[in-house]
Amino acid sequence: MNLLYDMPLYRPPSEGDNLIVQATLGCSFNQCSFCAMYRSKQYTERPLDDVFVDIRQAAAGWPDAHRVFLADGDALALPTPHLLAILRELAAALPRLTRVSCYATPGNLQRKSPAELALLHEHKLNLLYFGIESGSDLILKKITKGATQRRMAEVLHKAQASGMKVSATVILGLGGSQHSNEHIDGTIALLNSAPVTYLSTLQLYLDESIEEEFRRKYGEPFEMPNDLAILKEQERLISGLNPPQPLIFRSNHASNALALAGNLPRDKEKLLLQLREAMAGHRPLRPFYMRGL
Repeated sequence: MNLLYDMPLYRPPSEGDNLIVQATLGCSFNQCSFCAMYRSKQYTERPLDDVFVDIRQAAAGWPDAHRVFLADGDALALPTPHLLAILRELAAALPRLTRVSCYATPGNLQRKSPAELALLHEHKLNLLYFGIESGSDLILKKITKGATQRRMAEVLHKAQASGMKVSATVILGLGGSQHSNEHIDGTIALLNSAPVTYLSTLQLYLDESIEEEFRRKYGEPFEMPNDLAILKEQERLISGLNPPQPLIFRSNHASNALALAGNLPRDKEKLLLQLREAMAGHRPLRPFYMRGL
């Protein structure tokens, strides 16, 4: 199998061993000030014939593939008939297919009706990667996320009602030193009111190509938190989480100073103990040279 991808190509860490098919290029929103991933691409919906060629080529080389990630930034932005055609082609080409996943934004989840989401789920689109980033309306405005806490809660409930699982991400450090508590408390409020299956925390990293833009849009001087401040944010977040359903928690992304893994609320005290050991200097942090996106 030798698929030719339009680079750069991004995927969640958990999709590293799965088949990746580019259904779109770029991101349909592409305005988040902290994100440099798709700045080099203009959002494009790939023609179905081109996607089908990729699927058939991939199936010839990997006929037993059972999980597929649809790239790029948010394949859920595709019109539902277009996306359904891709899902049907995947099912026809890959007889062992059990799961299709993609990134989703608050906007494209909001635009899909409950009936459309349920239909997509019936065709094995059953996991959405969703960037919460922050539950604070103040921070969401400063990072030009294009969403509010209430709007994200609504679409997360909509996704759950359709049968889809959601893997959500939160970015530690987005509040800077001055709005750390606001950032974390808003995020706690959102996660305690809206269902997610998986939750991952990332540590803020600003690519040099967008750092000036991020600081300008922030609207006030931004002070990047140090590792100790990030660990305190993580502690505050985990301490305050009482999610409406059990969730799988990870902070093993390469950007993080400290990797954590557990289930919440079951493992809350274990995770807090590990954090406090790290803050006291008794648990090593990931060296800077080993961190990245």
